[in-house]
Amino acid sequence: LHRTEDEKMAVIIQQLSGDRYGDYFYPALSGVAQSYNFYPISHMKPEEGIAHIALGLGKTVVEGETSLRFSPKYPTLEMSSLQSQIRDSQVEFMALDMINSDIDFCKDGSEANLHRLPISEAESHDVLKHLASTYDVENERIEPGISAPGPRILNFANILKYEYVPLARALTLIMDVGKEALGSPVELEYAVDLDKAENGLPSFHILQIKSMMGTGGEYTFDTGGIDPEEMIIYAERSMGNGKVDNITDLVYVDPKGFDKMRTREMAAQIEQLNRKMVAEDRKYVLIGPGRWGTRDPFIGIPVNWSQISNAKVIVETSLDEFPLDASLGSHFFHNVTSMNVGYFSIQHDSSTSFIRWDELDGQELIEESGFVKHIRFKEPVCIMMDGKKRISIILKHACKLRNGAER
Repeated sequence: LHRTEDEKMAVIIQQLSGDRYGDYFYPALSGVAQSYNFYPISHMKPEEGIAHIALGLGKTVVEGETSLRFSPKYPTLEMSSLQSQIRDSQVEFMALDMINSDIDFCKDGSEANLHRLPISEAESHDVLKHLASTYDVENERIEPGISAPGPRILNFANILKYEYVPLARALTLIMDVGKEALGSPVELEYAVDLDKAENGLPSFHILQIKSMMGTGGEYTFDTGGIDPEEMIIYAERSMGNGKVDNITDLVYVDPKGFDKMRTREMAAQIEQLNRKMVAEDRKYVLIGPGRWGTRDPFIGIPVNWSQISNAKVIVETSLDEFPLDASLGSHFFHNVTSMNVGYFSIQHDSSTSFIRWDELDGQELIEESGFVKHIRFKEPVCIMMDGKKRISIILKHACKLRNGAER
């Protein structure tokens, strides 16, 4: 019998990387890197890895807020359009309060001694000169540096494109060493101080390195052995491995009534449904637009893990005028990978991946709570996740494979 009171937890006291700027303390940049990329684009390969970078404390990145995604192997590769870079650029950052010492974490939470500051504050601290570029409105282009007037775009061009510090090469080297030492793909949290240390150089700090879970496994299947009429969800970008055949419940945000200005309400409605699922010991499939777990309500639904804790499969999808920049490298995904939760990413305009909304609307409606629907299938759906091919499907009936398609 496992008792909660028998659990033990280690407390780690770690020096904070960064410098003091007036009343605040923060690193110039921080981020997360993973040596396996579940969402490669262009000529990128999964084993070449992926990284996220942001101004300020790394809490911004690990909790799924706005950051820049880049390939350590190809740091100069633009991974989004000009419009996306402008729209999705980081506009605020997190810093430690160095003045207030009367802090009640029990009352005010883990961010009690942190401040969210506009990036203009970092510019006044002379921190942005190597991190930001400027949008030239007249010529509709982004110019490296902040010498000209105009909106600031945090694209870290002087670091990723012009190697003011060799960040991409350092991440690649450390992840290669980590993979060899641990025998598996690794996840790395890092921070960089650009102010020169005693040796006259900026400082790179490894905050944490550990095995990246969720990339192995031997389960695979051939879609040629599956009746297409049985599929209700097909995803060509997914994380997870294995088969799940004991789930009848599905919770989804109805795309017909979606309002991107009211995602916080959706989070509260999902939390209520999740509580009922926990009380009834029911696992479920969760589907919604944008990034699950983001703190930015304009790019997804800002839930925390406790609000969706009984979800066994999580699906992120895009909608018209609501693009999807799939989550990666956040604290949210520590829970997903460690608990073997499936994660699917589906672009609504994909010619191959899909969600058959009509099939979902035709199932028994258990509850409708504002923007969110809870449906139940008469028999368990069949969830199949191929970790090697990174494809996943959900069938509306028990698995019916032909010609030995499942291995």
